[in-house]
Amino acid sequence: MKQIKIYISLLFLGLFGASCETEMIDRLDEFGLEQGGYIRTVTPLTNVFSLSKANMTGTKMEIVAEAVTPEFGALFSSYDLVVRFVDATPDNGNNSKPDAALRSIPASSFSKDPVTNYPRLTISVTGKQAQDALALTDAQISSGDRFEIRGTMRLTNGRSFNASNTGLNITGGAFYGSPFFYRLNILP
Repeated sequence: MKQIKIYISLLFLGLFGASCETEMIDRLDEFGLEQGGYIRTVTPLTNVFSLSKANMTGTKMEIVAEAVTPEFGALFSSYDLVVRFVDATPDNGNNSKPDAALRSIPASSFSKDPVTNYPRLTISVTGKQAQDALALTDAQISSGDRFEIRGTMRLTNGRSFNASNTGLNITGGAFYGSPFFYRLNILP
């Protein structure tokens, strides 16, 4: 008899628990969430380039870049590039230079790709352009040194994205291919 009372008590507790009403929670409004963007490197699938010290004008970094934001780049305003010089050869002194503005590319320079519908542009930076932005002489540059170019995507809503505020799945993943960082190694 004692076991029957226990089973009946458990049955009533179960019914009581099942009869509790749960408030339905609204689904997340994905379209109402704040969204960002990134510059995808379409080609080449690398962010490391080589420059020839003997031909700084003729050697360059060249990428096809695609501006990805909601609504096919509608929020895209500009892609700003800065460059710095890392002197990795002590033979000619330490000629490292901090960040200097390289160029700001407005969204109007990009054109819609017919396949993806996102804005695209081929971006080129010659060794000479990087050198001039930092006011470096030929004697200050040696084989083994490097230029580092970092990009910042600016949106029309005032937000901006670069390598320091973007996650590894965007900057390091092969799918997104958006490092916001390009290394130009100096070769002989």
